[in-house]
Amino acid sequence: MPETEYRGLHNLKPARGSRKNPKRVGRGPGTGHGKTAGRGENGQMSRSGARRKIGFEGGQMPLHRRIPKRGFKNLFRTEYAVINVDRLARRYGAGEEITPERLVSDGVIRRVGVRIKVLAQGEIAHAIRVKAHRFSKQAAAKIQAAGGSVEVVT
Repeated sequence: MPETEYRGLHNLKPARGSRKNPKRVGRGPGTGHGKTAGRGENGQMSRSGARRKIGFEGGQMPLHRRIPKRGFKNLFRTEYAVINVDRLARRYGAGEEITPERLVSDGVIRRVGVRIKVLAQGEIAHAIRVKAHRFSKQAAAKIQAAGGSVEVVT
């Protein structure tokens, strides 16, 4: 079939040289991959089902155990999604009410059901009503100074 002729979806083939036949091991001495099938003579990896654990270093103390561990991670911590006053000022107009549900639906905060804390970075010039789980003192002061209100949601 000439190259310029339309091939159609029913005639599609992979490009020449892009596909290789798999190595067929254990098919006799003439193939070069007979007897031990390319696995060598003895040892763990010559056996069927051979597998080493992730991170196993041949009996040497593995890296994840050699490196010192530091600090403490509290399993019962309360995580907050943080949003700054300047972002609220850019996104919302005067007199609007901002709730955690609205922040999620507007895509300002990605995770659903996470607590929200408002921080004081930036400035705000217009009055907005903000409902959140926590406010920094400066953030609450800035919102109230602009004529807005803050309400802590439980």
